[in-house]
Amino acid sequence: MGEGVGGLLQGTLDLLVLRVLSIEPMHGWGIGERIAQRSHEVLQVNQGSLYPALQRLRRQGWIRAEWRRSEHNRRARYYSLTPAGERRLEAEMGAWRRSSRAVDQVLGWGEGPREVGA
Repeated sequence: MGEGVGGLLQGTLDLLVLRVLSIEPMHGWGIGERIAQRSHEVLQVNQGSLYPALQRLRRQGWIRAEWRRSEHNRRARYYSLTPAGERRLEAEMGAWRRSSRAVDQVLGWGEGPREVGA
């Protein structure tokens, strides 16, 4: 079992959702499944976090929603990236890379020979 995304910053969930939707439009359940799948089940997005994030991203104009038939012939709301969402994704991915490198540097700080008793 993986850890929930709830422990991650809100912006991280937004980034993950935007990235998933950059590949293809999806319904909410599919977005959560794709995040879990791509993270090898480490990240589990609970629906109570996902749907408010989708609404927030819609209000910001980064995604759009439309009703369609799912692969199981059920009516489902499909989300897709807008041009503004594509630009936001690129900016957020750049920021994530910079932050990730900085955290890696801090975590690796002092690597080398360990002190006796460490």
